[in-house]
Amino acid sequence: MSAYQSTLLGRTEVAEATAAFQFEKPPHFVFKAGQYIDLTITGSQHGSGELTHTFSIASSPGEKELLVTTRMRITDFKEALSALPIGSAVRIEGPMGSFCLHNNTARPAVFLAGGIGIAPFLSMVSHAAPARGGVR
Repeated sequence: MSAYQSTLLGRTEVAEATAAFQFEKPPHFVFKAGQYIDLTITGSQHGSGELTHTFSIASSPGEKELLVTTRMRITDFKEALSALPIGSAVRIEGPMGSFCLHNNTARPAVFLAGGIGIAPFLSMVSHAAPARGGVR
């Protein structure tokens, strides 16, 4: 598994108590739609000096930024992430996982998710739409 340095570029509230975080996509970071990463914040004021959380990647592999989304619950990691200044450095490990869309464009795909579980599907659909002439 590879580790990369990245930078927090922005944060956006996307629903009640749910936020999206944009990170710089490191050079040579290649992933498949549906994969996930471990995101580590160093130098945190919460407990140990290092906090790590696993996130599905919500952005398409072709995008210039990495997008992750999360419910903003009261945990050390999420409090540290919400307080992290724009421009702060983070470590990304991955990509990991094999939960990816099949390659047979003649075979339909059905997505069923609840809540924040939609993140890997967002990556898959946004990646497949341009390549397959749109999503029905």
